[in-house]
Amino acid sequence: MPVKILVTGAAGFIGFHLCRRLLASGNQVIGLDNLNDYYDVRLKLDRLEQIRGRDHFRFYKIDLSDREAVSRLFSEQGFDRVVNLAAQAGVRYSLINPYSYAETNLMGFLNILEGCRHHRIKHLVFASSSSVYGANTRMPFSVHDNVDHPVSLYAATKKANELMAHTYASLFKLPCTGLRFFTVYGPWGRPDMALFLFTRAILEGNPIDVFNYGKMQRDFTYIDDIIEGVVRVLEKIPEPDPDWNGREPDSASSYAPYRLYNIGNNDPVELLYFIEVLEGCLGKKALKNLMPIQPGDVPATFADVADLTRAVGFKPATSIEDGIQRFVDWYKDYYK
Repeated sequence: MPVKILVTGAAGFIGFHLCRRLLASGNQVIGLDNLNDYYDVRLKLDRLEQIRGRDHFRFYKIDLSDREAVSRLFSEQGFDRVVNLAAQAGVRYSLINPYSYAETNLMGFLNILEGCRHHRIKHLVFASSSSVYGANTRMPFSVHDNVDHPVSLYAATKKANELMAHTYASLFKLPCTGLRFFTVYGPWGRPDMALFLFTRAILEGNPIDVFNYGKMQRDFTYIDDIIEGVVRVLEKIPEPDPDWNGREPDSASSYAPYRLYNIGNNDPVELLYFIEVLEGCLGKKALKNLMPIQPGDVPATFADVADLTRAVGFKPATSIEDGIQRFVDWYKDYYK
């Protein structure tokens, strides 16, 4: 049945795609975004133009850290479910502007939790990140593993979001599901991410910075797979796990209505191969500036998605070759 869903970060990469998918399924969607200038605002506005004017969609320009505005929106709209995708993103930017992460990712998320608590939201789904695995080296990364050693402030705020959500699930029985996204890419993507940066530089004949000398491995996950996972999880409202044991606590579930899932392609790709595929799609070679790993970066990510598959019957499967080609086609069309 159609439901009323709040999507925060609606002008962002994942948020825009999710809004479009939810609207296509006949749901009523309220989109929230502050349209900040972390990257090109024009791209955010152009995303919104793809869904503005559609039946059952309304957009509000609100900053999550504005407690009164967020509270008022919850009071006026009466949501059934909430998907929180709004966040200050980027590992390297957290070295430059750490306060923006506290304002949006911590205070902003608290405002969402309070709104959900006081208005009896049936399910809160929120974006976490593969960055929470930090210094972990056992592969693939499992939601059942301890993640207490973040290596960036961004990762620490995402881990904090998981803890905050669990607290509200425990205290107020608010059903919460956290999704750890693994290196999302695809059409309408973020300009600060590798695929976007590399594509622009290669087409302009400029060198690209290749960190960790190209040996970095990432579990690149195509946007459509991410959205499919989010939509399925949104319908899977968590319940207390009767088998949860405080003597051997499992971080992926709880005695409260709370769950964590990875959404990744379950197939890590070395950065040099990623670039090779991109060169093939563009028909042009890259000028590579090989560099050491940057502070806050992790050398590899690899998602164990067994829990996601068991819970909702879905596993991301778009190949890097298909995904990059679709992005390049979009990029050439969008930027002419």
